[in-house]
Amino acid sequence: MLTRETRWGRALLGHLESADVTRVIYGSIIGLALVVAFQFHPVAPGKTTGFIIGTAVAIGLAELYSDIIGTETRTRQPVNRDRVRQMAREAGAATFGAGFPAIFCILVSLGVIGMPLAFRLAKWTGLGLICAYGYVGSRLAGETVGKALFHATFVGAIAGALILFKAILH
Repeated sequence: MLTRETRWGRALLGHLESADVTRVIYGSIIGLALVVAFQFHPVAPGKTTGFIIGTAVAIGLAELYSDIIGTETRTRQPVNRDRVRQMAREAGAATFGAGFPAIFCILVSLGVIGMPLAFRLAKWTGLGLICAYGYVGSRLAGETVGKALFHATFVGAIAGALILFKAILH
């Protein structure tokens, strides 16, 4: 099991205990949807990269804006600078999750891989990330390995259904 005995262990557990997990998963699902949509309507790798990054930034800004306005509405007080910084960091997690597939498009632009491989890698790493979070979350909640595997499979099936749904439509 994960421990705080190493720097990596502390960093990973710190991440897993934060709100970032929720936002990375949310962003990853959006990123996965973008990749699946682009797979059937490909454009130049640079444009695909720009669109994914632009969408990821828009998602992060929407997260930040909605957090600020929601907090001010709920508390009836302005959000202080420290809280805005925390909200921006959390929104950055959603931006990262949604923007991650752009890495594969950048590799295509650099001539390292082809676009078909980039789409496959983007889809399956997104699906793998979602499954891994499901598994680790269950284990950290005290579930058995079997239940954690079931949970990972269940959340993976949701992401897989997205891939399948888009494939059927095209």
